[in-house]
Amino acid sequence: MLALLDNKYQIDLSKPIDISIPLTNTDENPIAWYIEKPVIEPVVFGDWIGKVSEGKSSTNFNNIFFNPHGHGTHTECLGHITNDFYSINQSLKQFFFFAKLITIEPEKIGDDFVITKENISPLLNTKAEALIIRTIPNQKEKKSRKYSNTNPPYLSEDAAVFIRESEIQHLLIDLPSVDKEHDEGKLLAHKAFWNVKDTHNVNSDARLNATITEMIYVSDDIEDGDYILNLQIASFENDASPSKPILYKI
Repeated sequence: MLALLDNKYQIDLSKPIDISIPLTNTDENPIAWYIEKPVIEPVVFGDWIGKVSEGKSSTNFNNIFFNPHGHGTHTECLGHITNDFYSINQSLKQFFFFAKLITIEPEKIGDDFVITKENISPLLNTKAEALIIRTIPNQKEKKSRKYSNTNPPYLSEDAAVFIRESEIQHLLIDLPSVDKEHDEGKLLAHKAFWNVKDTHNVNSDARLNATITEMIYVSDDIEDGDYILNLQIASFENDASPSKPILYKI
């Protein structure tokens, strides 16, 4: 099924490209931020178990315990870092965007690997509403990696400022955070991208409708270039939600 967006971009809705990581209750689930794997288990009332295969229920009836920031692909709003409450469900009201996918090898700076403005600026050569960053090396192990205490690559403050000034509203990256794992709570890239100057008293020009999506996975067979992005979230009134970003070739 072909669709025409804004009388300009033609996409084939029958050929979605999923760049999310599924959430499971197995050891294959990726984990960040020092937590355990998700829990998906049937509800139990006395001797009644909400699982058809147990023979005591006509339905499967599971509880799910997870953390959107630490357990897989998620989309967050500036409420992730502010004293006042902001909800991703209220911040993200449109779901289709013109997107640019780029691939970057982070630079070795001291003991860190950093995505810099100089890495990004030559590649962000067309206007886009969303920027998708795939880092290399791009092993499939990203889909199950245990990131805690590994000092993953991150985005420099200058790079985040450049992305914001390039009018990118939605940033997607295949890392657990745009910021350094142990950064003393500075959150320089988050603050720069959302233009938040004071997390306890949010400035009037902060970017309330901009989002960051972390822990995606973009396989090597997906070419760099221009796409239409469908950014899907669950309707959580929370700073973040598990999400399912889908790309369509133009």
